[in-house]
Amino acid sequence: MSKKIVLSVLVVLLAAGLSACSVMQSTYQMKVDEADSLTKRLASLQKKHDDLVAENTALKVRNERLISDLAGMTLQKDKLTTDLAYVTGQRDKAAADKEELDRILQSKSDSLSQTIFELRKKVADLDVENGKLRERNAALQQEVETLKKAKEEQVQKVSSTYESLLEKMKSEISKGQVTISELKGKLTVNMVDSILFDSGKAEVKKGGLEILGKVISILKDVKDKSIRIEGHTDNVQIAGALAKRYPTNWELSAARAINVTRYLQEQGIDPGQLAAVAYGEWKPAGTNDTEEGKAKNRRIEIILVPKE
Repeated sequence: MSKKIVLSVLVVLLAAGLSACSVMQSTYQMKVDEADSLTKRLASLQKKHDDLVAENTALKVRNERLISDLAGMTLQKDKLTTDLAYVTGQRDKAAADKEELDRILQSKSDSLSQTIFELRKKVADLDVENGKLRERNAALQQEVETLKKAKEEQVQKVSSTYESLLEKMKSEISKGQVTISELKGKLTVNMVDSILFDSGKAEVKKGGLEILGKVISILKDVKDKSIRIEGHTDNVQIAGALAKRYPTNWELSAARAINVTRYLQEQGIDPGQLAAVAYGEWKPAGTNDTEEGKAKNRRIEIILVPKE
């Protein structure tokens, strides 16, 4: 109820009281007091009303703020829920990845363990093989040393034979009829044909037998060598009646080499050590363009080589 309405009511009541003179003075006063009381009560109620309106307004503002905060918190909650779902998904993915990684690592660890086991076995096998190889190497080294010693002994024997031949045949060597050479264990006695054979002949002449006797006296003591007798000629072709017996220089050089070989056998040289070879004109020691060169090519070579 508004203040104006209250005043209007009081005026009407006052007018009614004035027009009715029969109303008692005390009643009037009581009404006035009652009107004042009502006025005060009305003022109090109006204040409470105003306070309630203000409080209601404040509550509305607070409510709107709370609604706004609630909306913000709802958005934040939704975001947190989304983030939590993402984090949970990532955690689950990480757990799955970790599980897969653990599986791969375990597989690789098993494979590596197997590889290490196999490698250790191979190392052990290699150690055994190396032991065998070391033993074999030691044996081979010993064999090499033995062979080296034997070779040195053979070289010494060849050198001794060489020295003996030089001493025995120094007269023929000085005359240029015989040359003796030694190279890498191969000893060669080179004799010009004229000291062994007459021209066009294959039979060793008497003087040649004496020279061969000097060689034989040394070769009898050589048991560990093969003795090869080589026949050589110049390139002058055989003509006349001699050609019927020796059609080419090959036949002549072969006959001479065989006759020397047979004589060495007759004098006690083991035939298992002997070999006769004919080269004819095809392995010259000098040029066939000069008489001196041809003389060098007409020769018998007695060669000592290691046994095969």
